[in-house]
Amino acid sequence: MTPPRQSILVVDDTPANLQLLDGMLKECGYRVRPVTNGAHALRAVRTEPPDLVLLDVTMPEMNGYDVCRQLKADPATADIPVLFISALSETEDKLRAFEAGGVDYVSKPFQFAEVAARVKTHLQLRRQQRELQESLLRERNLERLRDQLTHLIVHDMRSPLLALKLTMDVLQPSAPPEDAELVAGAKAEIEGLVEMVAQLLDVAKMESGTLQPLLTPVNLPELAQSVLAGLKPLVRETEVRFEAPATLTVQADRELIRRVLLNLMTNALKLARRGHVAIRLIPTEGGARIEVQDDGPGIAPELHTVIFEKFGQVEREHAKYGTALGLAFAKMAVEAHYGTIGVTSAEGQGSTFWFTLPANAAPAQ
Repeated sequence: MTPPRQSILVVDDTPANLQLLDGMLKECGYRVRPVTNGAHALRAVRTEPPDLVLLDVTMPEMNGYDVCRQLKADPATADIPVLFISALSETEDKLRAFEAGGVDYVSKPFQFAEVAARVKTHLQLRRQQRELQESLLRERNLERLRDQLTHLIVHDMRSPLLALKLTMDVLQPSAPPEDAELVAGAKAEIEGLVEMVAQLLDVAKMESGTLQPLLTPVNLPELAQSVLAGLKPLVRETEVRFEAPATLTVQADRELIRRVLLNLMTNALKLARRGHVAIRLIPTEGGARIEVQDDGPGIAPELHTVIFEKFGQVEREHAKYGTALGLAFAKMAVEAHYGTIGVTSAEGQGSTFWFTLPANAAPAQ
């Protein structure tokens, strides 16, 4: 199928110029629409947007600068390239054309070969821009469909996983001694899967803006200690230093912050190469700062933001910081509380993951 010819709107109040440009551009294979003033030009563009506007500057009632400004002010026509063609040849005139939104400027009297070359160039750029926009739109649509499918699958996984977890809770106390470790390991893996499912569902909710933190007073030292107690299988061979005041209370969603702490502590305990982890809860003027430090392989500075991206993952010396969603979830959860999160690390020197929470979750002033 032959693509439609590209269209050019030529605006000039001099009939001889219109006739000349009309004939020459048609010979080049373009579809040309000539108009003689700015008001007609604006109507023509809005009725049938062209691929390019070839615009004179000096016209009665409305000059070319004003026409271009109006086109650029309208989102429906702002992307149409405007090429000025004028007898005004001073630098100031050209600057005014570019300030109005023009992409190029040709001085009269013109050589048509120059006009044709510039028209061709800007039409090619226009076509490439459209192709890129269409490609991005297709990618966004595919990503949305993928996310919807993932959400449906994960949602359906939640019930059988919770049933498995309940079954393991029932079986664990009655398991024979020789099977106790096996049952405990299976239960831990199932709990990990349940947490991953919860992260996927909550990330989707956060991205859509439908998940809002349920704020209550949370004593962070008590919460951190309870999370650490639940990680006993990982703590057995690790020296954990816990530094915190007896009380450090913020307004937060207890469950969301619990899962942030769980992510950061689990990573640190798994990656501690020499068995040293430090957890610090520090009062600040506006709230609290939480630090989780390990002596693991560390992360190069250029990767510090990658690990917080959705499905971002960094692998160093066969040790992984973050699951596919763990740190992305942590970032979204902390930022939903108007806090900040980050990492201080260098390769071979361990890592300190940190986040801050305001005493009362509210936008920073």
